[in-house]
Amino acid sequence: MSARILLLPGDGIGPEVSAEARKLLEALARDHGLEVTLDEGLIGGAAVDAAGTPLPAETLDRAKAADAVLLGAVGGPQYESLPRERRPERGLLGIRSALGLFANLRPAVLYPQLAAASTLRPEVVAGLDILIVRELTGGLYFGTPRGIRTLENGEREGVNTLVYRESEIERIARVAFDAARRRRRRLCSVDKANVLEVSELWREVVERVHVDYPDVALTHMYVDNAAMQLVRAPKQFDVLVTTNLFGDILSDEAAMLTGSIGMLPSASLDARGRGLYEPIHGSAPDIAGQNRANPLATLLSVAMLLRYSLNREDLARRVEEAVGHVLDRGLRTADIAAPGEPVCGTSEMGDAVVSALSEAA
Repeated sequence: MSARILLLPGDGIGPEVSAEARKLLEALARDHGLEVTLDEGLIGGAAVDAAGTPLPAETLDRAKAADAVLLGAVGGPQYESLPRERRPERGLLGIRSALGLFANLRPAVLYPQLAAASTLRPEVVAGLDILIVRELTGGLYFGTPRGIRTLENGEREGVNTLVYRESEIERIARVAFDAARRRRRRLCSVDKANVLEVSELWREVVERVHVDYPDVALTHMYVDNAAMQLVRAPKQFDVLVTTNLFGDILSDEAAMLTGSIGMLPSASLDARGRGLYEPIHGSAPDIAGQNRANPLATLLSVAMLLRYSLNREDLARRVEEAVGHVLDRGLRTADIAAPGEPVCGTSEMGDAVVSALSEAA
Protein backbone atom coordinates (compact mmCIF):
# COMPACT_ATOMS: atom_id res chain seq x y z
CA MET A 1 0.00 0.00 0.00
CA SER A 2 1.35 3.42 -0.98
CA ALA A 3 2.33 5.69 1.91
CA ARG A 4 1.01 9.25 1.81
CA ILE A 5 3.53 12.03 2.46
CA LEU A 6 2.49 15.65 2.77
CA LEU A 7 5.11 18.24 1.78
CA LEU A 8 4.82 21.66 3.44
CA PRO A 9 7.54 23.83 1.87
CA GLY A 10 6.67 26.96 3.87
CA ASP A 11 8.81 30.09 3.75
CA GLY A 12 12.30 31.39 3.01
CA ILE A 13 14.58 28.57 1.90
CA GLY A 14 11.84 26.05 2.70
CA PRO A 15 10.63 25.69 -0.91
CA GLU A 16 14.20 25.23 -2.18
CA VAL A 17 15.18 22.47 0.24
CA SER A 18 11.74 20.86 -0.07
CA ALA A 19 12.23 20.64 -3.84
CA GLU A 20 15.37 18.58 -3.21
CA ALA A 21 13.44 16.33 -0.81
CA ARG A 22 10.77 15.77 -3.44
CA LYS A 23 13.51 14.90 -5.94
CA LEU A 24 14.94 12.37 -3.46
CA LEU A 25 11.58 10.76 -2.68
CA GLU A 26 10.74 10.49 -6.37
CA ALA A 27 14.09 8.79 -7.02
CA LEU A 28 13.48 6.35 -4.16
CA ALA A 29 10.05 5.56 -5.62
CA ARG A 30 11.35 5.22 -9.17
CA ASP A 31 14.50 3.21 -8.55
CA HIS A 32 14.49 1.76 -5.03
CA GLY A 33 11.09 0.27 -4.33
CA LEU A 34 9.49 2.98 -2.20
CA GLU A 35 5.72 3.03 -2.59
CA VAL A 36 4.70 6.60 -1.88
CA THR A 37 2.19 9.25 -2.90
CA LEU A 38 3.23 12.89 -2.53
CA ASP A 39 0.91 15.77 -1.69
CA GLU A 40 1.68 19.43 -0.98
CA GLY A 41 0.10 22.12 1.21
CA LEU A 42 0.52 25.58 2.73
CA ILE A 43 1.82 26.52 6.15
CA GLY A 44 3.43 29.53 7.81
CA GLY A 45 3.85 32.82 5.98
CA ALA A 46 2.97 31.27 2.63
CA ALA A 47 -0.38 30.24 4.12
CA VAL A 48 -0.89 33.70 5.64
CA ASP A 49 -0.33 35.25 2.22
CA ALA A 50 -2.67 32.84 0.45
CA ALA A 51 -5.34 32.14 3.05
CA GLY A 52 -4.91 34.67 5.86
CA THR A 53 -3.95 32.08 8.47
CA PRO A 54 -0.68 30.24 9.21
CA LEU A 55 -2.42 26.85 9.41
CA PRO A 56 -5.39 26.51 7.03
CA ALA A 57 -7.99 23.88 7.86
CA GLU A 58 -7.28 22.19 4.51
CA THR A 59 -3.61 21.77 5.41
CA LEU A 60 -4.46 20.28 8.78
CA ASP A 61 -6.95 17.86 7.21
CA ARG A 62 -4.30 16.71 4.72
CA ALA A 63 -1.76 16.31 7.51
CA LYS A 64 -4.14 14.15 9.53
CA ALA A 65 -4.72 11.93 6.50
CA ALA A 66 -1.01 11.55 5.73
CA ASP A 67 1.35 8.87 7.02
CA ALA A 68 4.07 11.49 7.47
CA VAL A 69 4.59 15.21 6.96
CA LEU A 70 7.81 16.81 5.66
CA LEU A 71 8.17 20.51 6.44
CA GLY A 72 10.63 23.02 4.97
CA ALA A 73 10.68 26.08 7.21
CA VAL A 74 8.41 28.86 8.43
CA GLY A 75 8.86 32.53 9.21
CA GLY A 76 10.32 35.73 7.84
CA PRO A 77 10.84 39.36 8.87
CA GLN A 78 7.87 40.55 6.84
CA TYR A 79 5.53 38.73 9.22
CA GLU A 80 6.92 39.99 12.52
CA SER A 81 4.44 42.87 12.79
CA LEU A 82 1.41 40.58 12.46
CA PRO A 83 -0.76 39.76 15.49
CA ARG A 84 0.75 36.81 17.34
CA GLU A 85 -2.01 34.41 16.31
CA ARG A 86 -1.30 35.07 12.60
CA ARG A 87 2.47 34.75 12.70
CA PRO A 88 3.99 31.85 10.75
CA GLU A 89 5.38 30.15 13.88
CA ARG A 90 1.84 29.70 15.20
CA GLY A 91 1.19 27.39 12.25
CA LEU A 92 4.07 25.17 13.27
CA LEU A 93 3.04 25.11 16.92
CA GLY A 94 -0.55 24.48 15.85
CA ILE A 95 0.17 21.48 13.65
CA ARG A 96 2.41 19.92 16.31
CA SER A 97 -0.36 20.26 18.87
CA ALA A 98 -3.21 19.15 16.58
CA LEU A 99 -1.32 16.01 15.51
CA GLY A 100 -0.23 15.18 19.06
CA LEU A 101 3.46 15.30 18.12
CA PHE A 102 4.83 15.26 21.64
CA ALA A 103 8.28 13.71 21.04
CA ASN A 104 10.93 15.65 19.14
CA LEU A 105 14.05 13.67 18.18
CA ARG A 106 17.06 15.77 17.21
CA PRO A 107 20.23 13.85 16.36
CA ALA A 108 23.56 15.65 16.30
CA VAL A 109 25.96 13.54 14.26
CA LEU A 110 29.30 14.82 13.04
CA TYR A 111 30.20 13.45 9.64
CA PRO A 112 33.97 12.79 9.75
CA GLN A 113 34.42 14.73 6.53
CA LEU A 114 33.22 17.89 8.34
CA ALA A 115 35.27 17.68 11.54
CA ALA A 116 37.19 20.81 10.55
CA ALA A 117 33.93 22.74 10.07
CA SER A 118 33.06 22.62 13.77
CA THR A 119 34.06 25.58 15.91
CA LEU A 120 35.47 23.12 18.46
CA ARG A 121 38.75 21.27 18.13
CA PRO A 122 38.47 18.10 16.01
CA GLU A 123 39.54 15.88 18.92
CA VAL A 124 36.63 17.22 21.00
CA VAL A 125 33.95 16.51 18.40
CA ALA A 126 35.35 13.68 16.26
CA GLY A 127 32.92 10.76 16.40
CA LEU A 128 30.11 12.84 17.90
CA ASP A 129 26.75 11.04 17.83
CA ILE A 130 24.14 12.24 20.31
CA LEU A 131 20.36 12.36 20.32
CA ILE A 132 18.29 15.02 22.07
CA VAL A 133 14.72 13.98 22.90
CA ARG A 134 12.64 17.12 23.47
CA GLU A 135 9.11 17.22 24.84
CA LEU A 136 7.23 19.21 22.23
CA THR A 137 3.59 19.93 23.15
CA GLY A 138 3.78 21.04 26.77
CA GLY A 139 5.77 23.30 29.03
CA LEU A 140 6.29 27.03 28.75
CA TYR A 141 5.35 27.30 25.07
CA PHE A 142 1.82 25.99 25.63
CA GLY A 143 1.04 26.68 29.30
CA THR A 144 -1.80 28.99 30.29
CA PRO A 145 -2.44 31.65 31.44
CA ARG A 146 -0.21 33.57 29.09
CA GLY A 147 -0.15 37.05 27.60
CA ILE A 148 0.72 40.67 28.28
CA ARG A 149 -1.50 42.48 30.76
CA THR A 150 -1.69 45.91 32.34
CA LEU A 151 -1.58 46.20 36.12
CA GLU A 152 -3.60 48.64 38.21
CA ASN A 153 -0.67 51.07 38.33
CA GLY A 154 -0.51 51.11 34.53
CA GLU A 155 2.64 49.00 34.25
CA ARG A 156 2.55 46.09 31.82
CA GLU A 157 3.78 42.58 32.62
CA GLY A 158 4.25 39.51 30.50
CA VAL A 159 2.99 36.15 31.77
CA ASN A 160 3.85 32.63 30.65
CA THR A 161 3.08 29.48 32.59
CA LEU A 162 5.39 26.48 32.92
CA VAL A 163 3.37 23.36 33.60
CA TYR A 164 3.86 19.62 33.06
CA ARG A 165 1.60 16.77 34.07
CA GLU A 166 2.96 13.42 35.21
CA SER A 167 1.53 11.69 32.13
CA GLU A 168 3.33 14.12 29.79
CA ILE A 169 6.65 13.53 31.54
CA GLU A 170 6.21 9.77 31.60
CA ARG A 171 5.47 9.41 27.89
CA ILE A 172 8.48 11.49 26.78
CA ALA A 173 10.69 9.64 29.25
CA ARG A 174 9.64 6.31 27.74
CA VAL A 175 10.47 7.55 24.24
CA ALA A 176 13.91 8.57 25.49
CA PHE A 177 14.56 5.30 27.34
CA ASP A 178 13.49 3.32 24.26
CA ALA A 179 15.84 5.39 22.10
CA ALA A 180 18.71 4.89 24.53
CA ARG A 181 18.05 1.16 24.56
CA ARG A 182 18.53 1.10 20.76
CA ARG A 183 21.80 3.04 21.05
CA ARG A 184 24.47 2.96 23.76
CA ARG A 185 22.08 2.59 26.71
CA ARG A 186 22.89 5.89 28.42
CA LEU A 187 20.28 8.55 29.17
CA CYS A 188 20.84 11.98 30.74
CA SER A 189 17.72 13.82 31.92
CA VAL A 190 18.18 17.59 31.86
CA ASP A 191 16.19 19.82 34.22
CA LYS A 192 16.46 22.69 36.70
CA ALA A 193 15.28 20.86 39.79
CA ASN A 194 17.25 23.10 42.16
CA VAL A 195 14.91 26.05 41.50
CA LEU A 196 11.82 24.79 39.63
CA GLU A 197 9.05 22.68 41.16
CA VAL A 198 8.13 21.47 37.67
CA SER A 199 11.66 20.08 37.37
CA GLU A 200 11.35 18.37 40.75
CA LEU A 201 8.33 16.49 39.42
CA TRP A 202 10.13 15.86 36.11
CA ARG A 203 13.06 14.22 37.89
CA GLU A 204 10.80 12.15 40.14
CA VAL A 205 8.79 10.76 37.21
CA VAL A 206 11.88 10.01 35.12
CA GLU A 207 13.32 8.06 38.08
CA ARG A 208 10.07 6.13 38.35
CA VAL A 209 10.07 5.20 34.66
CA HIS A 210 13.71 4.12 34.96
CA VAL A 211 12.58 1.12 36.99
CA ASP A 212 11.22 -0.36 33.75
CA TYR A 213 14.57 0.15 31.99
CA PRO A 214 17.22 -1.29 34.33
CA ASP A 215 19.55 -1.90 31.37
CA VAL A 216 19.80 1.86 30.66
CA ALA A 217 22.13 3.98 32.80
CA LEU A 218 20.31 7.15 33.95
CA THR A 219 21.92 10.40 35.08
CA HIS A 220 20.52 13.86 35.80
CA MET A 221 22.03 17.24 34.97
CA TYR A 222 20.96 20.84 35.50
CA VAL A 223 20.38 22.63 32.21
CA ASP A 224 23.05 25.28 32.74
CA ASN A 225 25.65 22.59 33.36
CA ALA A 226 24.39 20.59 30.38
CA ALA A 227 24.86 23.63 28.14
CA MET A 228 28.44 23.94 29.36
CA GLN A 229 29.18 20.21 29.06
CA LEU A 230 27.92 20.11 25.47
CA VAL A 231 30.75 22.48 24.59
CA ARG A 232 33.35 21.11 27.01
CA ALA A 233 32.96 17.36 26.42
CA PRO A 234 29.97 16.57 24.16
CA LYS A 235 30.89 12.92 23.58
CA GLN A 236 30.06 12.09 27.20
CA PHE A 237 26.38 12.10 26.12
CA ASP A 238 24.38 9.47 24.29
CA VAL A 239 20.70 10.44 24.66
CA LEU A 240 19.43 13.54 26.47
CA VAL A 241 15.78 14.07 27.41
CA THR A 242 14.41 17.43 28.45
CA THR A 243 11.57 19.92 28.34
CA ASN A 244 10.29 21.93 25.42
CA LEU A 245 12.18 25.14 26.24
CA PHE A 246 15.45 23.51 27.33
CA GLY A 247 15.39 21.17 24.35
CA ASP A 248 14.85 24.02 21.93
CA ILE A 249 17.99 25.76 23.20
CA LEU A 250 20.25 22.74 23.71
CA SER A 251 19.49 21.18 20.33
CA ASP A 252 20.52 24.35 18.51
CA GLU A 253 23.71 24.43 20.57
CA ALA A 254 24.38 20.80 19.70
CA ALA A 255 23.79 21.58 16.04
CA MET A 256 26.80 23.86 15.92
CA LEU A 257 29.05 21.11 17.25
CA THR A 258 28.53 19.40 13.89
CA GLY A 259 29.81 22.35 11.89
CA SER A 260 26.52 23.74 10.62
CA ILE A 261 22.89 23.92 11.59
CA GLY A 262 22.28 23.07 7.94
CA MET A 263 23.25 19.45 8.63
CA LEU A 264 20.71 18.59 11.32
CA PRO A 265 17.35 16.85 10.75
CA SER A 266 14.56 16.28 13.24
CA ALA A 267 11.52 14.10 13.80
CA SER A 268 8.41 14.96 15.81
CA LEU A 269 6.38 11.85 16.61
CA ASP A 270 2.99 10.96 18.02
CA ALA A 271 2.20 7.93 20.15
CA ARG A 272 1.85 5.70 17.05
CA GLY A 273 5.03 6.75 15.26
CA ARG A 274 3.38 9.06 12.75
CA GLY A 275 5.54 12.12 12.44
CA LEU A 276 6.42 15.54 11.11
CA TYR A 277 9.98 15.82 9.83
CA GLU A 278 11.93 19.02 9.33
CA PRO A 279 15.42 20.51 9.25
CA ILE A 280 16.12 22.62 12.31
CA HIS A 281 17.80 25.48 10.45
CA GLY A 282 14.83 27.80 10.02
CA SER A 283 13.80 29.85 7.01
CA ALA A 284 17.09 31.79 6.47
CA PRO A 285 15.41 34.63 4.56
CA ASP A 286 18.77 36.30 3.87
CA ILE A 287 19.70 33.56 1.37
CA ALA A 288 16.23 32.54 0.17
CA GLY A 289 15.90 32.13 -3.58
CA GLN A 290 19.65 32.24 -4.19
CA ASN A 291 20.37 28.48 -4.55
CA ARG A 292 22.74 28.76 -1.56
CA ALA A 293 20.88 26.78 1.11
CA ASN A 294 22.23 23.47 2.38
CA PRO A 295 19.56 20.81 1.65
CA LEU A 296 21.29 18.01 3.56
CA ALA A 297 19.34 18.53 6.81
CA THR A 298 16.12 18.16 4.83
CA LEU A 299 17.39 15.08 2.99
CA LEU A 300 18.46 13.57 6.30
CA SER A 301 14.98 14.38 7.61
CA VAL A 302 13.69 12.21 4.77
CA ALA A 303 15.92 9.43 6.13
CA MET A 304 14.32 9.84 9.56
CA LEU A 305 10.87 9.76 7.94
CA LEU A 306 11.75 6.50 6.23
CA ARG A 307 13.03 5.05 9.50
CA TYR A 308 10.38 6.10 12.00
CA SER A 309 7.12 6.46 10.04
CA LEU A 310 7.53 4.12 7.07
CA ASN A 311 9.67 1.43 8.75
CA ARG A 312 12.13 1.44 5.86
CA GLU A 313 15.42 1.24 7.73
CA ASP A 314 17.07 -0.05 4.56
CA LEU A 315 16.23 3.09 2.61
CA ALA A 316 17.01 5.36 5.56
CA ARG A 317 20.53 3.96 5.70
CA ARG A 318 20.86 4.25 1.95
CA VAL A 319 20.06 7.98 2.10
CA GLU A 320 22.48 8.57 4.98
CA GLU A 321 25.23 6.69 3.19
CA ALA A 322 24.56 8.65 0.01
CA VAL A 323 25.11 11.88 1.95
CA GLY A 324 28.41 10.45 3.19
CA HIS A 325 29.48 9.56 -0.36
CA VAL A 326 28.76 13.10 -1.54
CA LEU A 327 30.78 14.61 1.30
CA ASP A 328 33.61 12.18 0.53
CA ARG A 329 33.70 13.61 -2.98
CA GLY A 330 34.22 17.08 -1.57
CA LEU A 331 30.91 18.73 -2.40
CA ARG A 332 30.19 21.56 0.04
CA THR A 333 27.53 24.22 0.31
CA ALA A 334 28.73 27.55 1.66
CA ASP A 335 27.87 26.83 5.29
CA ILE A 336 30.11 23.74 5.48
CA ALA A 337 32.91 24.81 3.14
CA ALA A 338 36.35 25.60 4.51
CA PRO A 339 37.98 28.87 3.39
CA GLY A 340 39.05 28.53 -0.23
CA GLU A 341 37.02 25.37 -0.89
CA PRO A 342 34.75 25.37 -3.95
CA VAL A 343 31.07 25.79 -3.14
CA CYS A 344 28.07 24.13 -4.76
CA GLY A 345 24.44 25.19 -4.81
CA THR A 346 21.29 23.71 -3.28
CA SER A 347 20.14 21.90 -6.42
CA GLU A 348 23.62 20.61 -7.22
CA MET A 349 23.92 19.09 -3.77
CA GLY A 350 20.49 17.50 -4.06
CA ASP A 351 21.30 16.05 -7.47
CA ALA A 352 24.55 14.62 -6.13
CA VAL A 353 22.78 12.82 -3.27
CA VAL A 354 20.23 11.34 -5.66
CA SER A 355 23.04 10.15 -7.95
CA ALA A 356 24.90 8.63 -4.99
CA LEU A 357 21.89 6.52 -3.95
CA SER A 358 22.97 3.79 -6.33
CA GLU A 359 26.41 3.72 -4.66
CA ALA A 360 25.00 3.32 -1.15
CA ALA A 361 25.00 -0.21 0.21
